[in-house]
Amino acid sequence: MIPAISGVSALGSGASIGSIGSVGSPSSVSQPAKTGSASFGSALSGAINSLDQTQSTASAAAQGLATGTISDPTTAVTAVENASLAMDVASQIQNKLLSAETTMFQLQV
Repeated sequence: MIPAISGVSALGSGASIGSIGSVGSPSSVSQPAKTGSASFGSALSGAINSLDQTQSTASAAAQGLATGTISDPTTAVTAVENASLAMDVASQIQNKLLSAETTMFQLQV
């Protein structure tokens, strides 16, 4: 039995979009929260580890489906699709980063 899908929000559960205040006033512009010791390198490392975990889960689900240890094929299909989408997103991010790098090197100072 597949569980019912509850409300999905890109902002997370219970999140809502508030009203937009006066645009342009410096006091209404919020600054990003400082994360302390977190850096781009650690964020990238975390994202790659998450992608690797997703790929491992999909591999185990596909193997379980092939060997018959998984009784619900939708679990395996969902895991493989999640891994595929995660890899597509990672590929698009890589392409954007390479494009940005090329653009930066072509800038004339």
